[in-house]
Amino acid sequence: MGDVFKALADPTRRRILDELTERNGQTLFEICSRLATKHQLSSSRQAISQHLEVLAAAGLVESSREGRYKFHHLNPRPLERIADRWLQGPKETR
Repeated sequence: MGDVFKALADPTRRRILDELTERNGQTLFEICSRLATKHQLSSSRQAISQHLEVLAAAGLVESSREGRYKFHHLNPRPLERIADRWLQGPKETR
């Protein structure tokens, strides 16, 4: 779970997740374009690629290849585990 918190600690990575929430299945080029136009982030493709690697290592982003293109998809399961842990409260044992 520490990887998830590390990934979420960075504002650029949170914006990437926001963009994938809004439109899932984007290429690196699309993500970079959306970050530049909507958030005025002028990060290099290499920097965004490294952010995507951190998100993938935390399980928050999965990718798939179709021909020459690599599409990035949001995986909400790690966030659901966090919500389950703290928002549902302790489970009663009998």
